[in-house]
Amino acid sequence: MIKDKTPYHILVIEDNPGDIILIQDFLEEWILNPTIIRAHNYNEARILFEQEDFVCHCILLDLTLPDKSGEALIIDILSNDIKVPIIVLTGFDSFPFALKSLSLGISDYLLKEDLSAISLYKSIVYNIEKKKTLISLQESEDRYSKLFHISPLPMWLFDIDSLRFLDVNQAAMDNYGYDFDEFMSMTLKDLRPETELDYLEELIAKIKESKSQNFNGILTHKKKSNELIQVEIFSSVMDAEKSRVRLVLAHDITDKLKRIDAIEKQNKKLKEIAWLESHVVRAPLARIIGLVNMLDNEILEEDERSTLLQYIKESTQEMDEIVREVVQKAEALSLNNGYTYET
Repeated sequence: MIKDKTPYHILVIEDNPGDIILIQDFLEEWILNPTIIRAHNYNEARILFEQEDFVCHCILLDLTLPDKSGEALIIDILSNDIKVPIIVLTGFDSFPFALKSLSLGISDYLLKEDLSAISLYKSIVYNIEKKKTLISLQESEDRYSKLFHISPLPMWLFDIDSLRFLDVNQAAMDNYGYDFDEFMSMTLKDLRPETELDYLEELIAKIKESKSQNFNGILTHKKKSNELIQVEIFSSVMDAEKSRVRLVLAHDITDKLKRIDAIEKQNKKLKEIAWLESHVVRAPLARIIGLVNMLDNEILEEDERSTLLQYIKESTQEMDEIVREVVQKAEALSLNNGYTYET
C-alpha cells in the first residue's frame, strides 16, 4: 500500500491514552510521517492556538474533556476562529447532536466505535481540501468568478440587509428550479419554509453581530416545487470593504442525512433482535448442557442414553431454528431499508 507523503500536522485533543494510541496507529497506516500534536484538555489547546508559530492542518476533537465537554466545548473551540477543519471523534451516538454539531461549524462527526483507518484518513483529507476551498473563496476575489460559475454546487451572492439575491450560478438554478430572473426578484426568505422565517431573522442578526466573517451551518431550504431539503451552508463576506455582500455555497445533504438516520435505526433494531434472541437461545442451550452432563453418568442404561441423545437432538434442532429465525429477521430488516451490505 502506498502511503500519503503529505506532511500533515494534526492536533489531537484527547485525554484518553488508549484512544491516542489507536488514532496514531490509524493515521500511520495511511500517512507516511504524520506529525501528531496532543492536547489533554481544552485549555492546553487554547494555549496552542495563541502561539503565532503554531502549525496545524486538522483538529481531531474528543467531546468529553476534563475541563469542557459537549456543545460548550464546540462553541469555545470555534470561538478561537480556527482556520482548519475540526473533526469530532466521540462515543456519543446521537443523530440529533451530530446534526447540531455540524450546524455549529464542525467539519465532520465520527463515532469511535465505527472508526477505521480508512474512514479517518478520508475524513481528514476531504475536510482539509474543503476548508482550503472555503478559505480561497474568502481570500481571493480574483478567483471568485471562475469558482462561482463552474461550481457543481449551488452558489449565490446576497445582500445581508435586504436579503435579496444579487447573483446565482447555474447549479443553483438547476437545483432549486428557479431561473435567473426569478432569483433576482426573490430574497432568502423565499428559500425557507414559513415555520423557519423567525429563525432566519435570528440567524442573520447573529451573523451581523459576529466578528467572524464566515458562517457554516445546516439549514432547511425549499425548492420551487415546495420540496424541503437539508442544506449544508458555507457563507463568507465577499469583500471586507463591502461587508453587506455575502457569498454562499449550498450543499444538499438530504440523502446523506437520511442514510445516516436509516443506518442508525437499523443498527438499533439489530441490537434489539440480538438481545431478545440471545435469551431465547439460552433455554435449549441450558438443556443441552444438562443432558450432556447426564450422559457422563456411567450407570445409565442403554435405553436411557438413547432417550437423552434424542432430547439433545431435539434441543439442537430447536437452536438451529432459532438461529435461522434471527438471520431471517436481520435479512428482512436489511431488505426493508433498501441497503446492500458488503462483507
